[in-house]
Amino acid sequence: MNQLDTNREQWNTRLGFILAAMGSAVGLGNIWRFSYVTGENGGAAFLLIYVLCIILIGIPILMAEFTIGRKAQSDVVGSFNKLAPGKPWVVAGILGVASAFIILSFYAVIAGWSVFYFIQYLIGGFRTTHADGYGGFFGEFISSPIQPLFWQFLFMAMTVGIVYVGVKKGIEKSNRILMPLLAILVIGLSIYSMTLGGASEALSFLFTPDWSALTNGEVYLAALGQAFFSLSLGMGALITYGSYLSKKESLPGAAVSVATLDTAFAIIAGLMIFPAVFAFGIAPDSGPGLVFVTLPGIFENIGGFGQVFGLLFFFLLSAAALSSAVSLLEVAVAYFIRKFDWTRKKAAIIVGAIIFVLGIPSSLGNGPLNDISIFGLEILDAADFLASNIFLPLGGLIIALFIGWGWKKADALEASDFGNTGIGNAWVFVLKWVAPVLIFIVFLASTGLLDVILGWFGVES
Repeated sequence: MNQLDTNREQWNTRLGFILAAMGSAVGLGNIWRFSYVTGENGGAAFLLIYVLCIILIGIPILMAEFTIGRKAQSDVVGSFNKLAPGKPWVVAGILGVASAFIILSFYAVIAGWSVFYFIQYLIGGFRTTHADGYGGFFGEFISSPIQPLFWQFLFMAMTVGIVYVGVKKGIEKSNRILMPLLAILVIGLSIYSMTLGGASEALSFLFTPDWSALTNGEVYLAALGQAFFSLSLGMGALITYGSYLSKKESLPGAAVSVATLDTAFAIIAGLMIFPAVFAFGIAPDSGPGLVFVTLPGIFENIGGFGQVFGLLFFFLLSAAALSSAVSLLEVAVAYFIRKFDWTRKKAAIIVGAIIFVLGIPSSLGNGPLNDISIFGLEILDAADFLASNIFLPLGGLIIALFIGWGWKKADALEASDFGNTGIGNAWVFVLKWVAPVLIFIVFLASTGLLDVILGWFGVES
């Protein structure tokens, strides 16, 4: 079942595939990252641009990844080698594998923090306030030379365990349990959060735009970056998952379903977090510490249900992180299975171990390695910047260009299930012209090159 095109593993059902793809998309990006990025970028104005990015760029590229994977029936590198042998398009596949290693190396660190907080709520560790407050508690934890490593290892072990079992029995089965459970939890917690007294402020913050915020170019950069991170675009996960899909299944409906449900999950997560934030007078732009420092303080002030809210919230965060981590690991594992003819079990253990080792600097970046910086950023932030602002946009750009320019249009339309229809031609047009231009501009802005180019013409960004 490990060989290319020969008894290749497949999803058991279409629903299993959609839930697995949702699991890839729904993760820390929808809860931890979405909440603080939305808070830092003005709320509703950011949300509007984010939704437009999902529609104009996210869904077309997501559809492109599904199409490439299902057509090639191979891993992310093998897919481009098969569809365009000897052509440089394979760079997108290489970037995807590299992104999987880099993202999961720091993703597992943050997810490990979440698992630690879940266990603290489970054993009653937050029933009494830390002497230095939750900020002191969090700072003491992440600066420890041992604790972050242990929880990072534990999270990676769980991730490896699911991938080790296989596509049907591991990835699909776990997402069949996790995705409905996460949906119930996030809806239930958001309903309760809306009763805390900050509902009107939260609704205004999320759905009443301050149009002046749209003059800030950083909002567009943040929105597109969040769209890529949240939908797992450009990292090869959706190509890999698409490769396990039967050619009998229709792709367009699956792509729209995944993007819509992922976006809805992020918005509902916002309705879970921001009413509580406003109810207790907390600034919505509290940054990355919002989840690990601000929210525990809010949960404490809620009263009797606060401990239960905290327990369920961090279980939600940990489980969502696990579903996404599985898809990242599968990208690299699928490549190593084909490239080196390894068994799934061998590939899962070896690749998982390598990623754990790569994540050690991020895990210790606030402790023994806190004096080390890369391009002026802490190690974890540098890894996040490299993957989210460089590798993912470049990977997505190449995927869009491949569909628009590198693949014969008739073949791409046939492989996508669109056929020669209006919506199919619009899809190719977006990937040929619209998405590449927008992604390239945002890429230039994220790397600082846009300021340099505009400076040549005497224009301020």
